[in-house]
Amino acid sequence: MPTAQRPLDSPFGYRSTAADVIAGHDRTGTTAVVTGGYSGLGTETVRALAGAGAHVVVGARRPDAAATDLAGVAGDVTILPLDLAVPTSIDAFAEACLARLSRLDVVINNAATMASPLARDARGFESQLATNHLGHFQLTARLWPLVTATPGARVVALSSSGHARGGLDIDDPHFERRPYDKWTAYAQAKSLNALFALHLDTIGAPRGVHAFAVDPGGIRTPLQRHLSMEEQIALGWYDAAGNLNPLFKTVEQGAATSVWCAVSPLLEGHGGAYCKDCNIAAPWVEGTPPYTGVHPHVRDADAAAAWWAASERMTGITFAA
Repeated sequence: MPTAQRPLDSPFGYRSTAADVIAGHDRTGTTAVVTGGYSGLGTETVRALAGAGAHVVVGARRPDAAATDLAGVAGDVTILPLDLAVPTSIDAFAEACLARLSRLDVVINNAATMASPLARDARGFESQLATNHLGHFQLTARLWPLVTATPGARVVALSSSGHARGGLDIDDPHFERRPYDKWTAYAQAKSLNALFALHLDTIGAPRGVHAFAVDPGGIRTPLQRHLSMEEQIALGWYDAAGNLNPLFKTVEQGAATSVWCAVSPLLEGHGGAYCKDCNIAAPWVEGTPPYTGVHPHVRDADAAAAWWAASERMTGITFAA
C-alpha cells in the first residue's frame, strides 16, 4: 500500500535550507549520485551532502562547466559525464559508478528540462519525457545493483507542482498524435517522476531501499531558460517591474526537501511519499488552488505500475531482480 500522504511533525519547513536539514548528520563513509548537480538546486544539494562528509558523484552534461561551478564546494566531489537524453551516455556513467563505488546510499534524480520547444531524441522520444523521466529510469536501473547492496539506501526523484496539470497519455506519450504543448509535456514528465518513486518504493522496500518524490517549490534557476520574461510575468513569477515573486524560495531553500528526503530519520517507514517543504505533502483538496498539495493521479499505484511497464518497453531496461 502507498504511504499515507499525511504531514509529519517535522522541525523544518518552507524556508528551511539544505544546510539546516543536514546539520548534525555525519555522512562520512556514504556515497551519493546527484544528476545535474552543478546548477541551481543541484549545486546546493551537492554542497550540503559533500559538506557533511559524503562522497558525491555529479552527473554532468557539461563536465567543464560543472568543474567551474563546483570549484568552491568543499568535500569529496567527483564529476562524470552524463547526458540523460543519450542511452549510451547513461550506461557509461553507470558503469563508471559501478567501477568506482562500493556502495551507493543516495541517488538524487535532480536534472531536468522545463517547458522546452518540441524536440526529440535519437529514438524519436519527446525530449522532456526522455530527459526528465526515461533517462532517470534507465540510470536508476543501471545503478540498482549498487543501490540494493547498500543498507538503507534512498532514491529521491524531483517532481514539481507542475504535475497538477496531469498531461498523462500512455497511448501517446511522445505527442505523435496529440498537439504538442510544452506545459502538458512538462506536467506529464513531472507526474511520471512521482509515479516512478511510488512504484520504485514497492520493489525496493523488500530490500530495504526506499524512494521519495519531491516538489522543491518555486525557485529562480536556469530551469526557466526556455521562458521569456513576458511569460514569467504572466505566470505571476515576476511583477511588471521585473521583481521576483516573494513567495519564491532561494536555491538553498529549494534544495532543502531533496536533502531532507535523503537523510531524515523521520521518513523511516514512509517510503514512496510525495514531499514538499521538508515534510510529507498534504493531499490536494477539490476547490483549493491547483498547485497546492499532491494530486491523486500521482498517488495511483495502478497507474504507477502501468507506466513502469511502459517505461520498460520504451527503454528496453528492466530492474535487476
